[in-house]
Amino acid sequence: MAHRYLEPHCGRFLPTPISRREMLARSGVGIGSLALTSLLADDGLLAAGHGTTSLKTRPNAAKSVIFLFMAGGPSQVDSYDPKPLLNELDGKDTPESIRKLFPLTAVQGNGTRRLMGCPFEFKQYGQSGLPVSSLFTETAKHIDDLCVIRSIQHDSVIHIPSEYMMTTGSLIGDRPSFGSWVLYGMGSENKNLPGFVVLGPAPPRPTLNSGFLPARYQGTSIQSSTVGIPNLRLPGGLSIDERRHQLNLLGALNQEHLERQQDNDSELEARIRSYELAFRMQAAAPEAFDLTRESEQTQRLYGMDHGNADTREVGAQYLLARRLVERGVRFVQIRVPGWDSHSDLKGGHGNRALATDRPTFGLLEDLKRRGLFDSTLVVWGGEFGRTPGVEGGTGRDHSPGGFTWWFAGGGIRGGQTIGKTDEVGYTAVERPFAPCDMHATMLHALGVDQYDMHYNHHGRREIATFNGGKVVKDAFA
Repeated sequence: MAHRYLEPHCGRFLPTPISRREMLARSGVGIGSLALTSLLADDGLLAAGHGTTSLKTRPNAAKSVIFLFMAGGPSQVDSYDPKPLLNELDGKDTPESIRKLFPLTAVQGNGTRRLMGCPFEFKQYGQSGLPVSSLFTETAKHIDDLCVIRSIQHDSVIHIPSEYMMTTGSLIGDRPSFGSWVLYGMGSENKNLPGFVVLGPAPPRPTLNSGFLPARYQGTSIQSSTVGIPNLRLPGGLSIDERRHQLNLLGALNQEHLERQQDNDSELEARIRSYELAFRMQAAAPEAFDLTRESEQTQRLYGMDHGNADTREVGAQYLLARRLVERGVRFVQIRVPGWDSHSDLKGGHGNRALATDRPTFGLLEDLKRRGLFDSTLVVWGGEFGRTPGVEGGTGRDHSPGGFTWWFAGGGIRGGQTIGKTDEVGYTAVERPFAPCDMHATMLHALGVDQYDMHYNHHGRREIATFNGGKVVKDAFA
């Protein structure tokens, strides 16, 4: 029998049976589970789940997260972490003084490879004068809003485990996605839309799964900004009033069934009507996903008039993310693949930057214009960085030794860098941060103490940061 934890009994540990309430909560993974999340939120019961009770958040903290995940590994030394010495040593072997700073296994042996200079020009931007490469000239206009963390590191050089690590905190993806944790702890502000949405091409499943949290906290994957939530549209020839009559009948039958049950758990069971959110989403989601409601000026701001098709698509996803957080969606994760530039760094990164630079500028600008910047944490980064060594002629290999993310909005103090990599950018040498530190910092931006938000699983008091992370407190104003 399924159980939440083990309870001592006569010197042995026996599984504690789950209640009908929890069984119903866990059994649905589609519209029904989303409905339960929304209905419990209506009653103020969402965050009072398995372990988390009366979760307190800091006043004036961020309310939502937009996580711009650059899948494939954007190069730190070609974006936000310039290395003048790297250009001086172009075509030469890595100096021994730098190679001895790290074990070769940390960079898959790339310490013995020839170095390759950066093919992009760096310039200083804003009042802070922080350097940004020519890949991101549009985003650079907001450099005074960005806190650039240059010293993140972990141990995996493989894409999927690394992506699991940065989105769940585990290399094997057996823990809840960070978005699921946020939704579990803070609930949703919109009863008509899912609280955790993942936009873009289908992500690896664990990056949106709820893990050991109830299934209702999993992410909703939306692969097309124009189609929106799959299977949501009414069947042809059926009006919204007819659907309402159908669901009323279904509700009456369900209520009659519940009243015949022996265990009277009416407080919550009366609220478990999986059809309600489906109906509300059929009414509300089309409006939320209708980007034509935005002005031409706003669409241009995100690059939706751009000559490049990828820019238009990414721009639509970023604009949709703003519309969702504006409507109370708690966590939006946008996955932009294609940064894995092994053989042609200039072409590969140039293509991805073309697709994302204008939309990123537009998102930050739009959040400011609409008064959403302080209440929305924006995070940018990938699963690892890339080596300063050359691969495949003009490319770079994977490197988790010291890579870059940036944070903006949500109380972040922009115009600063934190952490440092070595002189050519192989590994973190000053204030190295682990993935759990990034997650702890994101929770802090949301006003949540990482130790207050917990869940009892197999007798262990689980938290989102596993064994705890260091909050980068100087990232905040």
